[in-house]
Amino acid sequence: MIEPHAPAPPGSSPPPWGAPGGPGAPVRLPVRPGTGRFLVLGGVFVCAACGLVYELELVALASYLIGDSVTQASVVLSVMVFAMGVGSLAAKRLRRLAAAWFGAVEATLALVGGCSAMALYAVFAWTGDWGGLWADGPRCLLVAFSLAIGLLIGAEVPLLMELIQRIRRQDPGGAVADLFAADYVGALVGGLAFPFLLLPVLGQLTGTLLTGTVNAAAGGALVLGLFRRDLGRRARWLLLAVNAAVLAVLGSAAVLVDDFEHAARHAVYGEDVRVALQTGVQEVVLTGGTHGRPLDLFLDGRLRVSGRDERRYHEALVHPAMTGPHARVLILGGGDGLAAREVLRYPGVARVDVVELDPGVVRLARHDPPLAALNGHAYDDPRVRVVMGDAFGGLRRAPAGGYDVVVSDLPDPGITASTKLYSEEFYGLARRTLAPGGRLVVHAGPLTSRPRVFWTVVSTLRAAGLGTAPYRVGGRDAGFPAGPDRTAAGGSRAPRDWGFVLAARTRPPLRLAPRAPRPSTLTPDSLAADARAAVRTRVTGLPPSTLVHPRY
Repeated sequence: MIEPHAPAPPGSSPPPWGAPGGPGAPVRLPVRPGTGRFLVLGGVFVCAACGLVYELELVALASYLIGDSVTQASVVLSVMVFAMGVGSLAAKRLRRLAAAWFGAVEATLALVGGCSAMALYAVFAWTGDWGGLWADGPRCLLVAFSLAIGLLIGAEVPLLMELIQRIRRQDPGGAVADLFAADYVGALVGGLAFPFLLLPVLGQLTGTLLTGTVNAAAGGALVLGLFRRDLGRRARWLLLAVNAAVLAVLGSAAVLVDDFEHAARHAVYGEDVRVALQTGVQEVVLTGGTHGRPLDLFLDGRLRVSGRDERRYHEALVHPAMTGPHARVLILGGGDGLAAREVLRYPGVARVDVVELDPGVVRLARHDPPLAALNGHAYDDPRVRVVMGDAFGGLRRAPAGGYDVVVSDLPDPGITASTKLYSEEFYGLARRTLAPGGRLVVHAGPLTSRPRVFWTVVSTLRAAGLGTAPYRVGGRDAGFPAGPDRTAAGGSRAPRDWGFVLAARTRPPLRLAPRAPRPSTLTPDSLAADARAAVRTRVTGLPPSTLVHPRY
């Protein structure tokens, strides 16, 4: 360690900031000061990139496991920024041993940040309700990781500032500018690497573990290589042992991550998982479908198709809309082919266009034998044409008056990514595509458990100039829900009904065509009863949802 100067004699002025004997005491480097400064700024760059990856990983995983990506992003970022401020204040007291404390902070950050995704997913997979508090448990765990990572990231700044000044003293404004420039450029690289490299190539768990490894290696190399003469012998060996242990933990987790993910997936979805793949859009999991077990399709952890009750859903979605002209049909979503199966039962159908965002779902619907059998091999029918892309863009490209029927088979409006697909602008585009006498049918989410969301959809359709006929279908099978619908006891929080809205330029009649193919789960009497049941839940005075002011 550098020996401090003797105390200044009485009456003399104190030594300037940065002189030996206080924060900023110069350090002996194994390289020239200019090279040392460059290496420190390189360390800032790497640490900033890793820190932003941890932030984005928490946002992505929370959105997948909890839902509502806007809320989760707000919680993570606000808590983390607050914690960074607290960490910076706390680190002011650590500047005298800046090199040793920076090494400790980076080793801890690498361990906590690198293991955060695996820890969150493990708790979710094996407890289901995050410790018994479904409403607050997930967010509490998310806040805990955000707080810890933010504290550690915030502590980096004053320690790095101290190390830069120990190499070569300069005015504080210039040092801050250099430090923040390296920090912000590193954040840019980390922010772009996460969605375009780490997530699609390595996956969330492996990508985060690799980030922690890079973080630990960079921090350890900077301190033990560049500032080793600023450390005592015991401190050097202790930091070396701690970094080796952190790298060993992260490396072991990376080796075992496939086995862990396999076990966790079975804990979430059961033992019947047949297909599990991460497309460029979402995670797709198929369970069952063989040996008499019903097929279930999960998208991003949410049960989207259950072989136990999918026919009730798709018949209620499609058949009321097919009463009237139906030669040209547009299906928005529905890449599983099940809505197309019901449409193709009508002999007057000449063309079916399916707009689907995820080509992975369409490939499974074509080639997975149980799923292809369930959809009646709809994609083998020459009348069916698939258009890959977003439903909003699909409507923009659709010809005006080009379709007799538009089927909106999209995820619930309560999911943030779907909000724009339940907006007044979206329904305005759908109205434009309807031919004279054409109908639009919308899956509007569960009615009984979320009546305000359902009636907001109705209000939005009316604001777009469409007459509406709302109805619901009950008797939904709980099955085995996953993701946010699962409880710790293995029970279900899944909604027990589906809500639908039939819409047209004038209020459409809600009925089944008298000489059309008969649905197996729907009758004229049950449809009329379902419409009356929906009307009894009416919530009035709800404003429409728009792109700039979503209401869901």
